[in-house]
Amino acid sequence: MQMNIGFDNNKYLAMQSAHIRERIEQFDNKLYMEFGGKLFDDYHASRVLPGFQPDSKLQMLLQLKDQAEIIVVISAEDIINNKIRGDYGITYDMDVLRLIDAFQGVGLFVGSVCVTMYTPEPEVEAFEKKLNSLGIRTFRHYKIAGYPGDVARIVSDEGYGKNDYIETERPLVVVTAPGPGSGKMAVCLSQLYHEYKRGVKAGYAKFETFPIWNLPLKHPVNLAYEAATADLNDVNMIDPFHLEAYGETAVNYNRDIEIFPVLNAMFDLIAGKSPYRSPTDMGVNMAGNCIVNDEVCREASLKEILRRYMKCLCDQKVGGTAKDDRFKLELLVNQAGLTVGSRAVEQQAHARSEKTGGLPAAAIELPDGTIVTGKTGPLLGAASSALLNALKKLAGIDQEIELVSARAIEPIQKLKTTYFGSKNPRLHTDEILIALSSSILENKYAEAALNQLPNLKGCDMHSTVILSRVDSETLNRLGMYVTCDPIYEEEDRKYHKN
Repeated sequence: MQMNIGFDNNKYLAMQSAHIRERIEQFDNKLYMEFGGKLFDDYHASRVLPGFQPDSKLQMLLQLKDQAEIIVVISAEDIINNKIRGDYGITYDMDVLRLIDAFQGVGLFVGSVCVTMYTPEPEVEAFEKKLNSLGIRTFRHYKIAGYPGDVARIVSDEGYGKNDYIETERPLVVVTAPGPGSGKMAVCLSQLYHEYKRGVKAGYAKFETFPIWNLPLKHPVNLAYEAATADLNDVNMIDPFHLEAYGETAVNYNRDIEIFPVLNAMFDLIAGKSPYRSPTDMGVNMAGNCIVNDEVCREASLKEILRRYMKCLCDQKVGGTAKDDRFKLELLVNQAGLTVGSRAVEQQAHARSEKTGGLPAAAIELPDGTIVTGKTGPLLGAASSALLNALKKLAGIDQEIELVSARAIEPIQKLKTTYFGSKNPRLHTDEILIALSSSILENKYAEAALNQLPNLKGCDMHSTVILSRVDSETLNRLGMYVTCDPIYEEEDRKYHKN
């Protein structure tokens, strides 16, 4: 079964790579390109633009790999503070190593790592030493007094001039980082300063995906970007510089618009004249030209806004404190005309819970729009039950047929409760999938059900209670889009225990 497609990924790869080649030629065959967002796994884009592949940026780079090299940027402050990347649960310095491995693993050339906001703390120096021992060159960029307002100081030997010049070999230099606030733009501009000092008329551009400049300001795709960056308080705006320069409406976001006059002044000092008339000009963003079904993308984006809001509510419940981004997300939900509980997958989950006396329940919407549900029972949790029922439906197996026998489940329950000390004997989603795979030899339906797992990718699922960490992780690994009511299965407990 196929999800509805709203985005032409092949067209996007072709248009984006062609546009980058044009930018390289526009300058002195040297382009520093700041990559925002995630390079390997842009799941937000794939959720709001059905058809967009999470590794599209990587695939586009691979088309240019003979021309490209990569600088990975990390802030010394993030190393010292052990900043964590939320989706992987690893520190930024460890993520730099992960990124280098991943880039090199697909044949991309990582030229160096730049430590920004450099300070000679033991943790920072130990990280540099580790990189150097692995054969990765490291460079240092320093804090500049008056940044970013004191342009004359910044663009001088007292500012960018004090930074290390990062030696690069190839026409396209991709500047990326584990996360926002690492200093990617500052690295690009520092390099431009040094290149012009050496007589190389290099250029700067931003690889953009969101907001999509040539969609309306309040288009759901752009609202979903605001939802994704609610914790940063990003706000989409009409680019006034673009409107003045070209008489054309374009969407950008507040931080780029606010910093543009400063950047323009820096370009003037570095190059004699800025090559750009608006912040939108700086971006390379062909995504809006590759939407082939606007309605599909609108619907997907509205769902994403709701998912972001509901996750915020659950995070607030688990953390016990109000989240700063909640009110921004509530505003976006209202702007988009959305209502929590309006989706069919939520309604079916609640209906199943009511039929079982208020016990936890879950529902999954399959690619063809069919919704299957699962309830909490003595052997399985609601998520596990819904997962098995979905696999049966996808495989055309009668719902009454037993895929995993109680005889197979009981030893796993004994292991959990007797030996691992768990108070919950019911099988989590990872455990039921292991039990299902071990049932293949004795149950002819088990293999047919297991083969349907790829078809769960992109399916919406809703639980009437907050899922355990292990269930959430398993379902995310299957590529499912999971939401929960901000309620514990046992509301009277003092602490949340999985």
